[in-house]
Formats: sequence, structure tokens, C-alpha cells
Amino acid sequence: MRKHSCFGFLFCGIFLPGILGFPQTNTSIDCDSLLPNYEAEPQSSAPPYIIAVSFDNFEPGNEIQVTLEALKNVSFKGFNLQAREVEGDVPVGTFKITDPNTKGLECHNTTNSAISHANSDVKQKITSTWIAPPDVKDLQFIATVVQDLDKFWVGIQSKTLTPARSESVNGTGKSKRKVRFETCTFLQRGGTYTTQGGCVMV
Repeated sequence: MRKHSCFGFLFCGIFLPGILGFPQTNTSIDCDSLLPNYEAEPQSSAPPYIIAVSFDNFEPGNEIQVTLEALKNVSFKGFNLQAREVEGDVPVGTFKITDPNTKGLECHNTTNSAISHANSDVKQKITSTWIAPPDVKDLQFIATVVQDLDKFWVGIQSKTLTPARSESVNGTGKSKRKVRFETCTFLQRGGTYTTQGGCVMV
């Protein structure tokens, strides 16, 4: 009888987390491919998650609040969130850990260059603070979100953030250029922001 009890505890401890739908905190998501470390295919449908940011522009050292949030009546258990240049494939900047459901990751030998789940609890949203580095181009926050073992979305994107650039000035100290924003239209499709029309520089 005692042997059966021990076997039961062992079985539950090893197999039950996977049966319930998520293999606890040892599930990791690759820093480069953003794929989970188990065999499954990402969803092709529009993700029920968005990435919101507190600012559209940044300077080196600026702190930007980043929120990964579920839409509708869904939730998630695992994720990997990082910032990448629009044409880049490696994380840029670092995160300040402010949410107990998150932990920092060391990608490409940079501490806290990405964040991930610290537990397998059901989450509606997580928030973190990203610190802007010097010498980066336009960037987006990009994430993989794991709802359960069978459902995860790869490549969820925020809108594009632009580094603040010094303006050209004439002899009077006034800017020579201005941006006419009325021709810019921002569209949101499933967490990805795109532009329709041009922002004309004059």
C-alpha cells in the first residue's frame, strides 16, 4: 500500500503538470527563434494579446512601461518579451523587473535583455519597465505568448517606437523642419500597428 502511495506521488509530481496543460516554470522560450522548448506548432490565427507602451519616442536611458495583456476572456501562462530593432533579430535594451510574475533572461550575454514568466500561474497581463540603450534605430517589442501546451502565438508586435532625433535649427534657433502628421493614419491589426499614408517632412 505504501509503495502504491509513493508511486502515486511520484506520478503526480512528474506528469500532472504536463497533463494539466503547462509544464511549470522549466518551460523556456528561445531568445532568438522565440519558440518554446517543446514540440508544437504556433497558432496562425490573430493573437488575442496586445503589447502596449507608455511612449512612442525615446532617448538613451529613458524608461518605458511595457504591458503584455490578454484580450477578451483569455489568459496566458508563459511568454517571452523583448525589444528588437525593426530590421534586427537580437534583443536591445534591458528590462527592470517590476512584476512578480516576470523574471529577467540573459540573451546574447546581456542580463535582463528579455523577460519571461516566473511561474505557471494564469495571467491576464504583465508589466515591466524597459530602459532604452544608446545608438538604436526604430524598434518594436515582440513576444511569444503561451496560452497552454497546445496554443501559443509567436511574433506578437507592439507599434514602432522611434528614437528622438535632434532637430536642425536655423540662425533664429527655430527648427528648419516640421512633420505634417495629419497625413498619417495608424491602423491596429491584432496587436500590430501599421501606417496608411505618408508622414510628409517639409
